[in-house]
Amino acid sequence: MTEDQRRAIPFAVRAALASVGMACFLLLLKGFAAWHTGSVAMLGSLADTGLDLLASLVTLYGVKLAAEPADHDHRFGHGKAEALAALFQVMLITASAAGIAWRAVLRFGDTTPTEDADFGIVVSVVAILATVVLLFYQRSIIRRTGSVAIMADNMHYQSDVLLNGSVIAALVLDQYFGLHGADPLMGIAIALWLAWGAFRASSNAIDQLMDKEWPEAERARFIEVAARQPGIKGIHDFRTRRSGSHDFAQFHMEVGRDLTIIAAHDIVEGVERALRAGFPKVEVLIHLDPEGHVDTDNPLVEADVTPHWFGKRL
Repeated sequence: MTEDQRRAIPFAVRAALASVGMACFLLLLKGFAAWHTGSVAMLGSLADTGLDLLASLVTLYGVKLAAEPADHDHRFGHGKAEALAALFQVMLITASAAGIAWRAVLRFGDTTPTEDADFGIVVSVVAILATVVLLFYQRSIIRRTGSVAIMADNMHYQSDVLLNGSVIAALVLDQYFGLHGADPLMGIAIALWLAWGAFRASSNAIDQLMDKEWPEAERARFIEVAARQPGIKGIHDFRTRRSGSHDFAQFHMEVGRDLTIIAAHDIVEGVERALRAGFPKVEVLIHLDPEGHVDTDNPLVEADVTPHWFGKRL
């Protein structure tokens, strides 16, 4: 693990702790507001916040587990714990969306207006302001660490801002304009938005669990840095993946056939130093080959699905 990765760990844990604290505060605030107003939209917001708390606790555990160093049974570390935590959040969001939608459907036909809309509006405004502060803090942590668990949590809280805005709209339309169907309609809209957010939040986590390659632009930048170093004759079998906030890259590098072991090793060291400087969060594994050597044990070579550099399949 690099020094940058070690420094990133406390920031991710702090972001998860901030998320837990915010969820506790909002749960108490919205619980009282839902009881006081009887609004189904506010009840939906409360249910979502309750699941936020559980999701934030799981995120905290996942981030702390992902920060554990590699051990005998997990030689690549525990980074995928973040992806598992993110998927757990997705399941909770989906369950919340289903519950809110069902409660909203049951509310149709009930013409009883909500009570004390002013109080519910104030609570929702406070929740929005508090959530926006958390979002900005989480984004600063994401820029530092690239944590997929914090990223999923951030996406969840983004939906909370819209959710609380919908609660305000529902309360205003219900109490001040007599549109009693607005409250359950907003509840259904919130449920649909949460379901869409769950779908989006799942994509990064699934990509990590499936060891999806980096984006092509990032792969190209990585190879460009390596290619600038002297002594390289070619690169092939370039593979990348992400695990939590850690990145891994491996490739075969060709050097001159007549080089001594010491000279070839010096070239590899130079490439590794350049890559560490340009990509400090990436763990690099380089396999050394003599120039012109063709590997036969890579199924991707037979499938001819990998890009080329120096005439070789990457």
